[in-house]
Amino acid sequence: MIIIKNYEEFESHLGQQLGVSAWHTITQEQINMFAEATIDHQWIHTDEERVKTESPFKATIAHGYLTVSLLPYFWHQIADVQNLKMQINYSIENIRFAQAVVVNSRVRLIAKLEAVANLRGITKATIGVTMEIENEKKPAYTGSVVFLYHFQS
Repeated sequence: MIIIKNYEEFESHLGQQLGVSAWHTITQEQINMFAEATIDHQWIHTDEERVKTESPFKATIAHGYLTVSLLPYFWHQIADVQNLKMQINYSIENIRFAQAVVVNSRVRLIAKLEAVANLRGITKATIGVTMEIENEKKPAYTGSVVFLYHFQS
């Protein structure tokens, strides 16, 4: 895990891989809880019997937005951004889903600092993200997330 305490420390990592998270198993319970929270009960996510005969995956798959919602969980395993007044999720950009995440798959996040800017004392960090699926050639997704960091003086 890297520790970042100010804009200059962020800037020193520009263009570099920041780290890789631990693996996380996507369970059916997690998928079902996400379906409840988002009111998205599409059968490819929740009907364990129907998918056996009607889905090309032969098992349930995680919601794409479930995998995206794990970004903060994984990011906090990669970077410990300290000395903060506040952190704001600013945007998610160019997320491209490349591979379905089948239930009980293990996923992890790779993060790279793509850009950093000083906006009148607020650090805008653009993090390139790739969610890998264990033993799969294609990632679950690739894209960028942007955070605004208000460091203490």
